[in-house]
Amino acid sequence: MNSDKSKQKISVLTFCHNQEKNIENHLKQLSFADEIIVIDQNSTDRSVDIAAKNGAFVLKLENNAKIAQEKLAVFKAKNDWILLTDCTYQFSNLLTDEILDKISSANNRTQFYTKETLFFFGKKIKYGDIYTKKKLLIFNKERYNDSNNSSLCDQDDTSKTSIVLKNRIDSYAYNSFDEYNTNLGFLRKTEAQVLFNKKIKPNFYHFLFKPFFVFVNQYFIKLGFIDGKEGCILASINAFSILKRYLILWLLYRDMD
Repeated sequence: MNSDKSKQKISVLTFCHNQEKNIENHLKQLSFADEIIVIDQNSTDRSVDIAAKNGAFVLKLENNAKIAQEKLAVFKAKNDWILLTDCTYQFSNLLTDEILDKISSANNRTQFYTKETLFFFGKKIKYGDIYTKKKLLIFNKERYNDSNNSSLCDQDDTSKTSIVLKNRIDSYAYNSFDEYNTNLGFLRKTEAQVLFNKKIKPNFYHFLFKPFFVFVNQYFIKLGFIDGKEGCILASINAFSILKRYLILWLLYRDMD
């Protein structure tokens, strides 16, 4: 899984939960990498078997401890350059070529971000928070901070050495309401654990106003309403998931699961 286009060797860390329909194609699109580590989030389908048959190393995620497994995977990776992704993402040839071109002459302190294009119920979403949000895609171990209690996926683009790639990554994570809601559930549970580790306690603002502001921001300010009913569904589910994040956090403080 190597390419003459890049002088740098790349290790891919890709998260997976019940993606037997997507994972084989996803791994083929990552064939430019020198190593692929699939971090499995308790899949109950054939995802793990398919990943292993396609030459990927599978790392089992225990108890949904995403941040801990993410850190473990970083240190298990053989190469210094890490590409962080998910089995629901697809890489175009243009994005792949841009990655290899940029990484070939990159400084070890450089981080690469991308923006994603979400396909929801088969429709391309052109507005909302997801369309404008930057996502960490590639970084060097030299920049990795083991003491950080948040997921690498959630780190903001604040450094002067960060570069946003021109080509976007395509997300096919959500082909149904249940699939979208399940994936958001994993994300919010991880976020709640991060807040708990930081000793942040939920209050009335988190339960009453935060979800409302999330809906207003995505649906009105970020023009999600232009995407029609899909935009309304996305804004509504995201707002509810924020409420769920703080409910999980509330339960953590009461030692309840």
